Amino acid sequence: MTVPAIEPTQFGATTQPVRAPKQTMDSEVFMHLLVTQLANQDPSSPMDTNDMIAQTTQLASMERLNALSSTQDSALAMQQRAAAASLMGQEVTTAGDTPRTGIVTAVSFAGAEPTVTIGDTQIPYSQIASIRSAAAPAEAPAEAS
Repeated sequence: MTVPAIEPTQFGATTQPVRAPKQTMDSEVFMHLLVTQLANQDPSSPMDTNDMIAQTTQLASMERLNALSSTQDSALAMQQRAAAASLMGQEVTTAGDTPRTGIVTAVSFAGAEPTVTIGDTQIPYSQIASIRSAAAPAEAPAEAS
């Protein structure tokens, strides 16, 4: 009597899950490389301890640099939010082909970058070219004596 092979379709699985390759080098990739290197080393000439410590130190440094980068990104986002919020009631002029000047009536933090509202137009914070106090009087020309 022959026994049939177990098919994945018997358990509801119709296809094998597709593994997406990593697009970035993170600590998991480096750790996998280190473990693979240790597992496949020549037993007659093992890896130098100093080399292994240096690679582990580089891995730790990379993790710290990634954490520092993330912290700096968060700090920049908070600074942009504070700066955009301080524009409420200020007169701003935008950059670009058609500069627009007006009083900031609203600030939105819904997207990746803060946006300010001038009239009925939302403008990204990065497009602001100049800021002027809305209550500042226009400069009068100097009189000749």
